[in-house]
Amino acid sequence: MLSIAKRTALRAAGAVPRTQSVFSNLGPSALQRLLSTLAVLEQREGKLNHGSLSAITAAKTLGGAVHGFVAGSNIKSVAEEAAKVDGVEKILAVNNAAYDKGLPENYAPLLVENIKKGGYTHVIVGHTSFGKSVLPRVAALLDSQQISDITAIENENTFVRPIYAGNAISTVESSDAIKFITIRGTAFAAAEVANGSAAVEDGVDPKAELNTEWVSEDLAKSDRPDLATAGKVVSGGRGLKSKEEFDKVMLPLADSIGAAVGASRAAVDSGYADNSLQVGQTGKVVAPQLYMAVGISGAIQHLAGMKDSKVIAAINKDPDAPIFQVADVGLVGDLFEKVPELTEKLKSS
Repeated sequence: MLSIAKRTALRAAGAVPRTQSVFSNLGPSALQRLLSTLAVLEQREGKLNHGSLSAITAAKTLGGAVHGFVAGSNIKSVAEEAAKVDGVEKILAVNNAAYDKGLPENYAPLLVENIKKGGYTHVIVGHTSFGKSVLPRVAALLDSQQISDITAIENENTFVRPIYAGNAISTVESSDAIKFITIRGTAFAAAEVANGSAAVEDGVDPKAELNTEWVSEDLAKSDRPDLATAGKVVSGGRGLKSKEEFDKVMLPLADSIGAAVGASRAAVDSGYADNSLQVGQTGKVVAPQLYMAVGISGAIQHLAGMKDSKVIAAINKDPDAPIFQVADVGLVGDLFEKVPELTEKLKSS
């Protein structure tokens, strides 16, 4: 291979095309050694969000070095847990309560400094509320374009993402020096915390002046599984007619099989369920082993959020409801009769 100095001289003389890379003779394994990916992990109140470990799975798909990043107060135990994931070489941890809530105005400058120091070629985070608010700012600060909600990685420059509510698949190629990527969690399984032994190091903390302050939050707490990561989900729609009926019909059904509760946008807009339970294009995207749709017609926006579920069961009184076109199992009937009957049978089984 020509030295860079000699190649530069030949290029100036017109003997070497300007589009030819100095790495053109490197094989795939050599190129992988040049790759390095920072997987940004989420934590809350000193506990690692295991769903965010999907970012590590995606990073390992790229090849090359994989580092994790986590920030917040009392972060030591979180970093040590993440360090046990196989295939991770290093966990960067920043112990500062200013980053606890993941405010994008505070978190973005923090990530920028650590990306610059690490010289990463790729930065990956889940397509969550946190990822969608933080990463665009980071990409803008480093003069790159973000690639959002990817479902597959073809190579280090080429990524696949759904568009038009999942009705079309777009293959995107990026020429940016740093690729900023949010991933659809249902497309990449969360990496397992196993027998890894990554080093835990202190990350760079710019301690920038904070212009944004966290005031308060009001969370709806539940003992049921988290909707985004649950293996079973039961969702209710407009057909439930009221919040009282929604709670009366859906909650016992969910409890009978240990499922998370979801809802269609129509049910959320009508006040039957909290907006944190919304499944669909403008809500959460889920892919459980079992998805049960009750009183949901199956609008395209809702299907975009659940059509990758392994088994889809639907209960609706309209035999022509679109939901039956994607359902593996369907029951036509009055949900106010069929669901309580099903719940009782499940409880007794």
